[in-house]
Amino acid sequence: MKYYTLKENHLFSKAYRNGACSKGKYICVYDLPDYHAARLQRANPLKSRINRVGITATKKLGVAVVRNRCKRILREAYYEACRTYDIKTGRIIVIAARQQAVSARTGDIYAELVPAFRQLGLIRGKKGERNE
Repeated sequence: MKYYTLKENHLFSKAYRNGACSKGKYICVYDLPDYHAARLQRANPLKSRINRVGITATKKLGVAVVRNRCKRILREAYYEACRTYDIKTGRIIVIAARQQAVSARTGDIYAELVPAFRQLGLIRGKKGERNE
């Protein structure tokens, strides 16, 4: 599933300030309804709602190489969660790396991301399952 990245600082700030939060050992996940989802749906060629996702790693984590590695791992864990589970759309999701994420692997992050999504109510079910 393709996702659009957050680029504007005010959206990150809004998610931090007003969004629901789930904190773990490796990551913090912030979730906020996207009030521009209908506008983005009309602009999307597939005419489907999308999530806007922001992935952050602060300078406290280390040099640029370390931060970029953390962001790559977080991005891959998010992709894996989207491939495995049916994630609600029309949301702003911010995934922030914590200090322990520097030494973590993708499987560790994924194992923490899925329960965080469940806690925030973002998971509808597994892909391929029928919810009746």
